[in-house]
Amino acid sequence: MQATSAEPLARDTEHRSRADARHDLIFRLLLRCCALFVLATLLGAALSTLWGGRDVLLKDGFHFLTSSDWNPVEDQYGALAPIAGTLITSLIALVIAVPISFGIALFLTEIAPNWLRGPVSAAIELLAGIPSIIYGMWGLFVFVPFMANIEPTLNDTLGNIPVIGALFQGPPLGLGLLTAGIVLAVMILPFISSVMREVFQTVPARLKESSYALGSTTWEVVWDIVLPYTRSAVIGGIFLGLGRALGETMAVTFVLGNSYNLTSSLLMPGTSISSSIANEFNEAVGLHRSALIALGFLLFVVTFIVLLIARLMLRQLARREGR
Repeated sequence: MQATSAEPLARDTEHRSRADARHDLIFRLLLRCCALFVLATLLGAALSTLWGGRDVLLKDGFHFLTSSDWNPVEDQYGALAPIAGTLITSLIALVIAVPISFGIALFLTEIAPNWLRGPVSAAIELLAGIPSIIYGMWGLFVFVPFMANIEPTLNDTLGNIPVIGALFQGPPLGLGLLTAGIVLAVMILPFISSVMREVFQTVPARLKESSYALGSTTWEVVWDIVLPYTRSAVIGGIFLGLGRALGETMAVTFVLGNSYNLTSSLLMPGTSISSSIANEFNEAVGLHRSALIALGFLLFVVTFIVLLIARLMLRQLARREGR
């Protein structure tokens, strides 16, 4: 009697185990397909841009990367000016945005009173949600005239300093690499500061309180406790902002000036990969269209290199922390 009642229970248990194993396998396959879909999408986009730019790459080869000529009338194309403009404006944005973001995150986590943290955090999140075209319009109608008024002062002061003076010499146009870099800094600042604020809040309160109890100042607590504890996440947030700056289109197009001339001055107009594509793709045909698609592939490559550097830095930091 007991054996007879135990057999259905054993069959039910076996059936349930098989069903659980089948469901687990389906779940794993579904997750694997999601991950492969992302990789396939990225690879497909990269290969499609490479295929679309094959004409100019086969025609000019490596010269396409080293030339600054861009003349659609004579079908002469070079990617050096857009690449340089993209990297320079992104570097300017990082130099400005990272210290300010660090100060904002430090203020919100260590200094600001409770009644002020909410409004400031909400303002930062609001800045992150503003469309890029709004930043571009603000930059063109408000910030460009402001820069045109102060660029003569920059030319007369910083322009006379040896070595770096050439960076600040030029006519007061308002449009240029420096203006675009500052607008980009305003755009990526909320992303970097939000990441820093979140990771600073993960530091255990006991560590900071112990340091304060030993007589450390706020700066010493941040430098010796908070930053070492959150170093990897902070670097990840910085590279997240850099990736945002590298791919920005509309805001940069409004204020960069869209000139393919390479100069040493940050006050002169320039161009970037994304702004070149946005400005000319609608009217491009033939080799001109191929050159713009090739620029899109180069943007893929630049972004991939930046992310690879970030991964290598984080891995190196992880090894040092493991020691």
